[in-house]
Amino acid sequence: MKKVLVVEDDRDLVGLLNIHLRDLDCQLDIAYDGTEGFKKAISNQYDLIILDIMLPFMNGLDICREVRALKILTPVLMLTAKSEELDKVLGLETGADDYITKPFGIREFLARVKAIFRRKELNKQEMNGFSKQILEFGQLKIEIEKRKVSLENQRIDLSPKEFDLLTLLASHPGKSYSRAKLLELIWGYDFEGFEHTVNSHINRLRAKIEPDMSEPTYIITTWGVGYRFNEDI
Repeated sequence: MKKVLVVEDDRDLVGLLNIHLRDLDCQLDIAYDGTEGFKKAISNQYDLIILDIMLPFMNGLDICREVRALKILTPVLMLTAKSEELDKVLGLETGADDYITKPFGIREFLARVKAIFRRKELNKQEMNGFSKQILEFGQLKIEIEKRKVSLENQRIDLSPKEFDLLTLLASHPGKSYSRAKLLELIWGYDFEGFEHTVNSHINRLRAKIEPDMSEPTYIITTWGVGYRFNEDI
């Protein structure tokens, strides 16, 4: 049975989600305001956090941002009544794994939840395949099991998505990935039009690991395609 935290102040919607998530063999923990939701998110282990953006006391974006700052990697599905592109981008860049805009159909909601669980299981299988692997490129060292990155023996603090991007690229030196493919592999599906999210994460990652941003050593731009990890290090 999967344990799911729902942080939502609409009690009718919570009741509806509870009915349908039980069909997916999920046990719900519920918070009706942001402060309570944040406390539960950092105090318990969940398989998924379903997080409304507009909440009393503490909004969902701040909750997601603080949860990720504490290195809690639980998948987050954002619920929002806002359909503007900026809100969606902010949700993704604060560390959410997916978002869905209200009002939504229950079939679409369940499909997204299933997709998140599926991606989590695939990632777990991939990690089991190289859980003890350490990647080293010059002064850059990536310890996958520990989710630790160091440069010249100094630890570099990366966000979960920055770490996932770096690990994916570094695991396949020389292979070019389009922005759309990186969105699919790192963030999931259904993010067409948000390739600039990849760009912003790559820029932040480069700022942390590259000796010279104008001439990157590790993450190279493949013009007209996307990005690749330098195979000549």
